[in-house]
Amino acid sequence: MAAPRIPLDRIRNIGISAHIDSGKTTLTERILFYTGRIHKIHEVRGKDGVGAKMDSMDLEREKGITIQSAATYCVWNGSQTQFQPHNVNIIDTPGHVDFTIEVERALRVLDGAILVLDSGKGVQSQSITVDKQMKRYRVPRIAFVNKMDNPGANYERVAEMLRDKLGHHPVQLQVPIGSESAFAGIIDPIIGKAFYFEGADGEKIIEKDVPAEFEAATKAAREKIIQDVADVDDALAEKFIAEEPVSVDELRAAIRRATLALKMTPVMCGSAIKNKGVQLLLDAVVHYLPNPTEVLNEAHDQANNEAKVVVESDPTKPFVGLAFKLQQDKYGQLTYFRVYQGTVTAGDTIYNVSNEMRKVRVPRMFRMHSDDREEIEFAQAGDIVAFYGVEASSGETFTDGKVNWTLTSMHVPAAVISLAVAPKDRTGEANFSKALNRFTKEDPTFRVHQDEESQQTIISGMGELHLDIYIERIKREYNCDVVAGKPQVAYRESITRKAEINYTHKKQTGGSGQYAKVMGYIEPLPADAVEPYEFVDDVTGGSIPREYIGSCDKGFKDAVRKGTLIGFPIVGIRCAVNDGASHAVDSSEMAFKTAAMMGFREAYAKAAPTILEPIMKVEIDVPTEFQGSVVGQVNQRRGVILDTLASEDQVSVTAEVPLNAMFGYSTDLRSATQGKGTYTMEFARYAIVPKQEQDEMTKKYKEKLALEAAKK
Repeated sequence: MAAPRIPLDRIRNIGISAHIDSGKTTLTERILFYTGRIHKIHEVRGKDGVGAKMDSMDLEREKGITIQSAATYCVWNGSQTQFQPHNVNIIDTPGHVDFTIEVERALRVLDGAILVLDSGKGVQSQSITVDKQMKRYRVPRIAFVNKMDNPGANYERVAEMLRDKLGHHPVQLQVPIGSESAFAGIIDPIIGKAFYFEGADGEKIIEKDVPAEFEAATKAAREKIIQDVADVDDALAEKFIAEEPVSVDELRAAIRRATLALKMTPVMCGSAIKNKGVQLLLDAVVHYLPNPTEVLNEAHDQANNEAKVVVESDPTKPFVGLAFKLQQDKYGQLTYFRVYQGTVTAGDTIYNVSNEMRKVRVPRMFRMHSDDREEIEFAQAGDIVAFYGVEASSGETFTDGKVNWTLTSMHVPAAVISLAVAPKDRTGEANFSKALNRFTKEDPTFRVHQDEESQQTIISGMGELHLDIYIERIKREYNCDVVAGKPQVAYRESITRKAEINYTHKKQTGGSGQYAKVMGYIEPLPADAVEPYEFVDDVTGGSIPREYIGSCDKGFKDAVRKGTLIGFPIVGIRCAVNDGASHAVDSSEMAFKTAAMMGFREAYAKAAPTILEPIMKVEIDVPTEFQGSVVGQVNQRRGVILDTLASEDQVSVTAEVPLNAMFGYSTDLRSATQGKGTYTMEFARYAIVPKQEQDEMTKKYKEKLALEAAKK
């Protein structure tokens, strides 16, 4: 069934994001069922062996987690046929931090989002990460407090956590009828009605008057909504101050304005697994989240010194689209696109602006429904579609050639863990290379490089699970067994004080020689610096000719690639040149590059260099009786406890622990908690390694270098 062509103001592009195990995929499954996209509900860890529609990979179904974001679309007519049909494009994203790039790229191309929170646990570590990503791309969101049927469910407490932990202005738009095992339905105080969800799958929505015992709470909730929204919306504030009555339409319009302006977060509740509240959430998506025309999208005009231009959601303007995800299937490569402006038709020729206006033809295009597809003839502004047979990389901009614009790309976090890998036997080498090639194209956080000294293939990523999944995929999808080494932490080197550079590079051979003198300094960058390296040109009076300043920058960049303490990249450093000298005949780009590199190395030794290690934010959930053992384990691993949150018979411990100390932790946690403990971790920051450990690491590195030199 082809979705009818719906006007732009009735399109919603939304993502569903959350901490792992908050019920995102279950919620998406219910949305697809209630909108008629699927005709039977399958659970994420269902006994029927089918698994959720949006978890299309075998690995996702086996592990019960989402690994890849999946796109789908549906048409929503309203829970009480209150409005015209709306087309909702949905991307279900992973909750596990190791697959954070999937969330990052989804939020880059979406207009709105649903932030799913566990009613018992509230704002968890990955909720904070997802919220940061939403703020980075200025994505308005609705918070959905899920699992209201679970022990410890507390709607009010979760709303407060949104305020305290995420800095939101939460406004509770509903009143739950009971909670935990007594959770029976939901009251909408805006219209003053109670809703119950009946039928085998909660598909029958029964609207009733508010029960007598909830009348006072409903009246107070409506007044509180008006007051909270009036705090951030001037038009409603005027009515509130004048004590004038506020109609349903006026209140909804004010909530919409404040949500789109990122001044408030509507908070709703329900239980996806018990089929309660999902249809009301869909109504709220239509009422309060933006359509494509209400979002400001900007591009850089390459033909006009990267001047900012507004990309309009207008099908009649020149085509502009962003490739945000690549996926290989049995038929070839699918490239997921968000169409921001104009129209593209199958058979059109489009241009890759990010790749020197390279021409490509669009053979076929599809609307995706997880791993199913429906072929379409054209796509317009506001659509999320997949092109078949269009070669691209994540984050590349395509146009129809009439404009030369590039859209801003997505933020790609740095890898924190590495692993040496090799095919088990020589016959698998071709498939092994094919797999690595494909996965690095698909996932910008999965990196591959060849170690110069050992000639080993090193894969790097966001965590152990991230790399384990790729090793498993190489085995399954490419029939290639892989041998993996011990995980290696992605250390960094840095400096702790300023040091002067004063180096003269002189080399005399037959004919013209080499001469360059570079003076300047290196110093640590401030802790909040965005880039790990900064170059400063303070040369005046032409002591170094202008054409050689870039060579100094190149020399410094070469030098920071590998530190001298343990051979890891140097970060958090500013390199400056302020003086020098040149020779009319013997100076060259190469001479200045060498002088800068050698000068840097001399200065680096005097700048009190240090080793940095990745520190992970770890969140551990265990029954209360095991709290002592867990805290003891964290302390043994050089961890620092940040927060302890107890609820009923569970406790959640948040700590910062060096990544190097986290290997093998899952086994230790299981044995200390009789298998009842779970944990998640994500990268927090880099910190200085204790001196004793630094000394040991540098000693080992020197021994390794000496051994390699002896072999040569």
